[in-house]
Amino acid sequence: MNMKIVMVPSGFKECLHAEEVAEAMARGARRLGGKIQVEMLPMIDGGEGFAKAITKLKDGELLQLEVTGPVGEPLMSHYGLFIEQGIKTAVIEMAAVAGLSLVPRDMRNPLRTTTYGVGELIRSALDEGAERILIGCGDSGTSDGGAGMAQALGVRFLDHRGLPVPVCGGGDLLQAERIDVSGIDPRLGTVKIDVACNHRNILCGGRGVARVFGPQKGATPEQVEQLAAALEHYGALIRDATGKDIRFQPGSGASGGLGAGLAAFTGARLHSRFDIIRDYINMEQVISDADLVITAEGSLDFQTPDGKIPAEVARIAKQHHIPVVAIAGTIGKGANLNYGAGIDAYMSIIQKPATLEKSIRKAPKWIEDTTESVLRQVSIGLAIAERSRTEPGTVAQ
Repeated sequence: MNMKIVMVPSGFKECLHAEEVAEAMARGARRLGGKIQVEMLPMIDGGEGFAKAITKLKDGELLQLEVTGPVGEPLMSHYGLFIEQGIKTAVIEMAAVAGLSLVPRDMRNPLRTTTYGVGELIRSALDEGAERILIGCGDSGTSDGGAGMAQALGVRFLDHRGLPVPVCGGGDLLQAERIDVSGIDPRLGTVKIDVACNHRNILCGGRGVARVFGPQKGATPEQVEQLAAALEHYGALIRDATGKDIRFQPGSGASGGLGAGLAAFTGARLHSRFDIIRDYINMEQVISDADLVITAEGSLDFQTPDGKIPAEVARIAKQHHIPVVAIAGTIGKGANLNYGAGIDAYMSIIQKPATLEKSIRKAPKWIEDTTESVLRQVSIGLAIAERSRTEPGTVAQ
């Protein structure tokens, strides 16, 4: 089988990063030997693994530093630096400093967790001379509207006495009566900041981030309403301080409202995460040369066509008339909707009942096996097609 196969998977959340999935898929493809050319293009949606993946693709450097974690304790985090077309670019991943996986289960209270460390990473990138910053929003463990991030960059939140409010969690925003932006880092005015986020998430209202994602981060129903009120108040303070009304701006609710803080205080542009990542990794050029695209995600279901990586990859492939197969950890309700999104076939890596723990442990091997199975089925189809051309009448015409 002489084919060029492009592997474009997303990560399997709480199991494997996108790069690990791609490597497992490639191992499965190489079991067939022959003349298969494999190209890996692990896709990241702004969440865990984002900075490392982009930095590796760009042959950049990963910098390690100690910053403030989401519960206020110091932790080691990282961001990437690379130079392209003469421009020094930093890649920051909020999940690496304020992600849900960094919040102990018994401390998951979005009224208290902070994005202060995100601001520290931005400040370090400015110190390194970054002219452009790409920030991935995903897998967050915070709901402070980016207030902590803003504080690390020089923004002050003042109470009714004019005194600074301590490092803000979402619940602390109700103490603030005014925002003072006079001390913000002036270098932010000279750097271009792009944010890869879920454009459907907004800060306030009935579908605001507190009500949609607060419970996932440990908020009780009472805390959800307290957080929603705090973010509404925060949105009004931002409008008074900056003249920007970001409460319903697309992407403002990303990562517990970090999108709002970035747009309000740093001048960042909020992008649909897939669109901006496409621009950075030149995906379309790689896909357009493929004979087959194999994509993957942890769960394939009715939500996948709504902007998730496999469906977006399929849409690009279909522009070039390239077939697409998706493999997934689980196949959920409404998965057949993905046929309409351009995915030609899909299958689960799990072939028999298994516990979650076993599935996570075995996932790399099962991804290899499933990829091999997909390609063996493709090779059968190619063999039948070839036979029908050379021996007319051997198959139904």
